Amino acid sequence: MTNLIAQAPAVSFDPQVTNHYNDVLTDEALDFLSVLHHRFNERRIELLDKRKATQEYFNKGNFPSFPQETSHIRNSDWRAGTIPSDLRDRRVEITGPVDRKMIINALNSGARTFMADLEDSNSPTWDNNMQGQQNLRDANQRTISYTHPKTGKSYNLNECPAVLLVRPRGLHLEERHLMFGDQVSSGSLIDFGLYVFHNTQVLLKKGSAPYFYLPKLEHYEEATWWNDVFAFAEAYLEVPLGTFKATVLVETITASFQLDEIIYELRDHIVGLNCGRWDYIFSYIKKFRNHKDFIVPDRDKVTMTSPLMDAYSKLVIQRCHKRGILAIGGMAAQIPIKNDDEANAAALEKVRKDKEREVKNGHDGTWVAHPALVQIAMDEFDKHMPKENQLDRLLEDLTINEADLVELPKGSVTEKGVRKNINVGILYTEAWLRGHGAVALYNLMEDAATAEISRTQLWQWLKNEVRLDDHRVLNKTLYTELFNDEVNKLKEIFSKIPNNRLDKAIEIYTQLVENPDFEEFLTLPAYQFI
Repeated sequence: MTNLIAQAPAVSFDPQVTNHYNDVLTDEALDFLSVLHHRFNERRIELLDKRKATQEYFNKGNFPSFPQETSHIRNSDWRAGTIPSDLRDRRVEITGPVDRKMIINALNSGARTFMADLEDSNSPTWDNNMQGQQNLRDANQRTISYTHPKTGKSYNLNECPAVLLVRPRGLHLEERHLMFGDQVSSGSLIDFGLYVFHNTQVLLKKGSAPYFYLPKLEHYEEATWWNDVFAFAEAYLEVPLGTFKATVLVETITASFQLDEIIYELRDHIVGLNCGRWDYIFSYIKKFRNHKDFIVPDRDKVTMTSPLMDAYSKLVIQRCHKRGILAIGGMAAQIPIKNDDEANAAALEKVRKDKEREVKNGHDGTWVAHPALVQIAMDEFDKHMPKENQLDRLLEDLTINEADLVELPKGSVTEKGVRKNINVGILYTEAWLRGHGAVALYNLMEDAATAEISRTQLWQWLKNEVRLDDHRVLNKTLYTELFNDEVNKLKEIFSKIPNNRLDKAIEIYTQLVENPDFEEFLTLPAYQFI
């Protein structure tokens, strides 16, 4: 690999970086990251440019379709590679950010697997990202521990922790603190590269390997890019092709039209698809935002029983099982409600029904956001899925067409929905600016997808001057009135919270909602302020 390293660009740090985390960013690790950047960053940027061209196609009133050029992949019989033994039973997965205490609690939660998140539930500060890599390394080495600075309570790993998967940042996110030549680095490559560099041999000695969740793929060519990254890194680290395994999050509307293709391009590495329901709703609104008369109702009305969501989740199950990989269900974001037994019981019953629906439909596993939900989900999957998975459930009689995948959800837009999108969006953005990517709001664990849905709906509703269920028109005057009312409530609350970022959150959120040019991701402009 000497020649590759010689060709790679020089590495430098942003002047604001004071801690270079030399135990993570060793000379050898930086060489590897530099080679990854040299080999793959230009293609990443080209793929992002293709997303812009696709959006222009949608802006003309078009919808996605099943690609004609890949019909032979969809219609032929083939299967993906093998699933490792420690990933064959994933009936309950827990997710969360990469802070030390969270990793320990999640690995000890009783869930089969834990997705440690460097993406939507992680605010990508330099310290969060680098300390996250330290924490993941320590977790794999079984040396991780934590003592609460105030209570003195100690946290240590149990003897049989969950299997660890890692979600790197999406292709659109950069790591501005690290430069290669005159180019900013890719968050995807930094997160992936550091994890495999430091953990591959440790995991292989334990009979496991580096496992990943890949977020926000919009096209099968992006799956090809990830597959090439995996294969190159395996060769560089001198491990067999197919050592690294990935589950792809189906959280964009375009990906659901290319499920077979995505699986095929990653066939040496893929073990499953996951229904990333919240980002999927965000993508659905975002992609078709300029369509005439395209109005999505309050987000609470878009559930997994809505026709387009039901079609998408069942299609994921069908295509996964045909190709021999797992279909993982969506997130239950509820958290326990303290001091209100009735409300708590109702929330937990909602979770139970959601998980019952998923397992009966044929999902092989599901997501929860809080350890208290693990057993509820486990009970439903144990009851209806006695084997380690349901790969034998082929759903061969199921037919999902292109129209099914884009059917507009029914429901109204309400003042309550407008206010909620203002309130939750600003609250999440404020917390994100302070370094918190997973935020408990109104008895739900929210991540960036929540804020994305909220601000995208507001942008769409305001642009179209949508009529509310009480017949008022949401024009700029009414929106400003509701916005100011919600902001004044928040300002009163935050007046007692030192070092808050409310004013900056309001500023960013206002620009995102009121700017006629839609911003693809909230985190892109906000990233400059952390």
